[in-house]
Amino acid sequence: MEEAHPPKGMTYSQAGVDVDAASRLVDRIKELARATHRPEVLAGVGPFSGLFRLSGYRDPVLVASADGVGTKLKIASLLARYDTVGIDLVNHCVNDILTTGAEPLFFLDYLASSDLSEEAKAAIVQGVASACQATGCALLGGETADMPDIYGRGDFDLVGFIVGVIERGQIIDGSTIRAGDVLLGLPSSGLHTNGYSLVRKVFGVGLGGDPEEERARLNRTYPGLEGTLGEALLTPHRCYYNELKAILGRVGAIREPPLLKGIAHITGGGIPGNLPRILPNGPSAGSEQGLAARLRQGSWQVQPIFRLIQERGNVAEEEMYRTFNMGLGMIVTCAPADVKPLRAQVPEALVVGKVVAQKGERRVIIE
Repeated sequence: MEEAHPPKGMTYSQAGVDVDAASRLVDRIKELARATHRPEVLAGVGPFSGLFRLSGYRDPVLVASADGVGTKLKIASLLARYDTVGIDLVNHCVNDILTTGAEPLFFLDYLASSDLSEEAKAAIVQGVASACQATGCALLGGETADMPDIYGRGDFDLVGFIVGVIERGQIIDGSTIRAGDVLLGLPSSGLHTNGYSLVRKVFGVGLGGDPEEERARLNRTYPGLEGTLGEALLTPHRCYYNELKAILGRVGAIREPPLLKGIAHITGGGIPGNLPRILPNGPSAGSEQGLAARLRQGSWQVQPIFRLIQERGNVAEEEMYRTFNMGLGMIVTCAPADVKPLRAQVPEALVVGKVVAQKGERRVIIE
């Protein structure tokens, strides 16, 4: 059989990678990133690596995390709305390092796609940059990759990497949590970035079916929702850094012990999967027993979107709590005497339960 030869004059662009468009996008990203830069940034977007000078700390500990937006991206792609997922990415990562009390320093993003327009990519990075700017975090660089044949046409993935810092004496690690400590919840803005594979199954969207039919489902309105289903599902992941930073201590200062004893970011695995992670392992001080987190149902609002998902999908209550944040994006713990000063600075914090002694492994009890 005669070997097939490619036509003469083939280009990288014909293979699915437009170098000129990529170059234009980098120029736009440079401008977006420049608006987020802090004095410590020595090299931003452009060189092969970013440079950030660490100064002003006595005993600094770097705190890092990486995460993605998950299949929420399918909803964004269906609705051709790309301005919120970059916000999701940054806020999720900032919240993750916030669980130690860390201040965000710089962020890098990774955007891989196939046949995604330059405008869509710019909108995504604009969201990243605006969320970075809102928390004083520098967008230091990243990677934008065109990957035909790896991703389907119009598909994309979005991943972020964040580095923060905290003084060693201010680290919040849950080690001082004791039975009797109070649990306070901070309301979520909705689903945040978790549970979307189940949501897409429940509503029949982002599953590769007829795009027009799936968009029509997302554009439906339901009682209790302020807008369409799609708008509710694309509500950005809430960031809690600006609300909590006032009680985390001043940079360069040592304050022991911190006002907050533990901070749990309620992400994949829901409340039962995340809240126990801040409880100390083994027996608590002065007791041979371990600890559990006891929450009172009804002490916080479960937004209508969660009940809609539960009803439409006939999802069991236990499964809902294991999959979604159920209205609480972050749960913090403090000593009973510190509840009043904490709520004075963070009025939205609701008393939702307490830490109790118990036998066995760390767990959550929802009553």
